[in-house]
Amino acid sequence: MASTKITSVITGDIIASQAIPNSIWLPRLKKVLSSAGKSPNTWQIYRGDSFQIEVKNPADALRVAIQIKAAIKTVKTLDVRMAIGIGNKAYNGSSVIESDGEAFVRSGQTFENLGKLKQTLAISSGWPEFDRDMNVFLRLACIPMDEWSTSSAELVLLLLNEKELTQEEVAKKLGVSQPAVSERQNRSHFDEITELERLYREKITSLTSTK
Repeated sequence: MASTKITSVITGDIIASQAIPNSIWLPRLKKVLSSAGKSPNTWQIYRGDSFQIEVKNPADALRVAIQIKAAIKTVKTLDVRMAIGIGNKAYNGSSVIESDGEAFVRSGQTFENLGKLKQTLAISSGWPEFDRDMNVFLRLACIPMDEWSTSSAELVLLLLNEKELTQEEVAKKLGVSQPAVSERQNRSHFDEITELERLYREKITSLTSTK
């Protein structure tokens, strides 16, 4: 089935997954992926620790990627590599890994180049200036994100999933004091990362609305 709708695709894998039983991290990954739709049409896990997910609204792609990052890093020693591709969807397969189009190709190619880029999160949209600027921002954002402790990752995931919570409510859910929540939030650079996510959302919404 053919389509020309602009979409986004995240391709990723879990770093050091063999050191931790998948019964620990797999449910956390599936929970985030399931929030975007059903498997195998929207997302699929393959080769044990690799995954691909179509985020149909490209403006949501970075937020989903950050949620995945936080969910995986709630498990000590684990991390995740991801590449976001944005573009058309030329073929709608029976599963997400059988679908095709610019978004899928860009995501796959960028994922393969993550080692050369020396970062764990990158993007390819077909807009060179946007990609250049955003990949610099993502490289900087990955400095604190790659170093999130399990407690920082837990806080980030909670704040992303339940945006309406007050700091007092967050503290109660995590079983810590309010000052501890504030300290974790500062240590994770949550405010700066969410500011980047808003900037990404504004820019990609503007670009995709004019294509």
